[in-house]
Amino acid sequence: MQNILLPLSYLIGSITFIIGLKMLSHPDSARKGNLVAAAGMVIAIFATIFLYHNENGEPLGNYLWIFAGLIIGTIVGTLAAKKVQMTAMPEMVSLFNGMGGACAMLISIIEFKHLTHGLDAEVMEESAGQFFTTIQTGMFITIVLGMIIGGVSFAGSIIAWGKLNGKIKDRSFNGQHIVNILLLLVIAALTVYMITFRPVTTITFFYAILAIALLYGVLFVLPIGGADMPVVISLLNSFTGVAAAFGGFLYNNPVMLTGGILVGSAGTILTILMCNAMNRSLKNVLIGSFGGNKAGGGAAGSKEQGHYKEISMNDTATLMAYAQKVVIIPGYGLAVAQAQHICHELEKTLEDKGVDVFYGIHPVAGRMPGHMNVLLAEADVPYEKLLEMEDANEQMSSANVVLILGANDVVNPAANEDPSSPIYGMPILEVEKAEHVIVNKRSMKPGYAGIENELFFRPKTSMLFGDAKKVLQDLVAELKGM
Repeated sequence: MQNILLPLSYLIGSITFIIGLKMLSHPDSARKGNLVAAAGMVIAIFATIFLYHNENGEPLGNYLWIFAGLIIGTIVGTLAAKKVQMTAMPEMVSLFNGMGGACAMLISIIEFKHLTHGLDAEVMEESAGQFFTTIQTGMFITIVLGMIIGGVSFAGSIIAWGKLNGKIKDRSFNGQHIVNILLLLVIAALTVYMITFRPVTTITFFYAILAIALLYGVLFVLPIGGADMPVVISLLNSFTGVAAAFGGFLYNNPVMLTGGILVGSAGTILTILMCNAMNRSLKNVLIGSFGGNKAGGGAAGSKEQGHYKEISMNDTATLMAYAQKVVIIPGYGLAVAQAQHICHELEKTLEDKGVDVFYGIHPVAGRMPGHMNVLLAEADVPYEKLLEMEDANEQMSSANVVLILGANDVVNPAANEDPSSPIYGMPILEVEKAEHVIVNKRSMKPGYAGIENELFFRPKTSMLFGDAKKVLQDLVAELKGM
């Protein structure tokens, strides 16, 4: 009976992962999809704990350690998820992703230690030529690749976490990309040599590759910043999925393999889609350091600007109250101010006055993929009001007012007009097609990519300075008093 229940549990777990991922594709079903996938994971975990037996028929054992880890991890994860603010969601995603990479890396290290248990250098030297002959080459390759990819994902995700929460600044040095490429080649060369020739010092080679992989993960992410961070987070997420899939191969575990493949493929597809949305290749993102610090100081692509004009709260309320169509462009500034709920109230207030309101969502707005969608979904904004970039741009020419809340690089006309700008060629929300453009910012500082926004100095644009939450509260009060 146990021989049937365990594979059946893994099959159920795999199916729930696929169903859950499908349900995550739409906000209305995303919460249920997450619960469905989580239920499948719970089934797979407890089936492994209680139903698994090794080749000698022995159960898993070590229940105290297993349940201690489960309880501690559940408590820490639950408290962290409940306390995290929406502004800190991107770094939490990076941190959780890094933990997944670390787990895959540790699995490879532990399995390698099992393979080499009791073998010191003298024993290996005496049995050189026989050592590894009893080890399936495919399994050894899987261990090494899982360790490399998991290590890169772990180190890179931790650096991304530090950069997103401001603890780590963008850092680069001359020739860093060459160094990165050389490190990657060294990893590849050492791996091929170790697998092909199986030297006496295989254990030393293994840990040397691990150290270089961790270093590469750090240097890989360190120079990347600005609008590229959502792409990097997505890419690292796919790395973690691939590393987890290698773990599934190692343990011949179909549910672990399925989960890893789903995460790896979904992350890869999302990375490609985001690169297409920025009109850039993945190679350009990783090598070009778009949004990172540029040598010589100053924002790349910036030039002497004219003067900007401000608009009062009363004039803003009047423009919006008598408009037929208003477009709201959310950005990271909205998340920083935790103003998504009052933004939804503004939307409802305008609709009560007969104004058609919708949101224009850029694929890379915020600090992680789908950041603005998650932010507004938290405030119960109807999904049909969230228009993707192409659909939003079709509506711009008929809009009377565009209200930009903390967005910067995704509305910068330099992407269309200035070949010297680092963001040149990136598709943007074409807000200048609207009759009036109102930009809410705390100051005139450049956005996360460090690039001056020419939109702020255009004739149609008016600046409404202040914290987004306070500005929107005052704006709603003005509208209700009219």
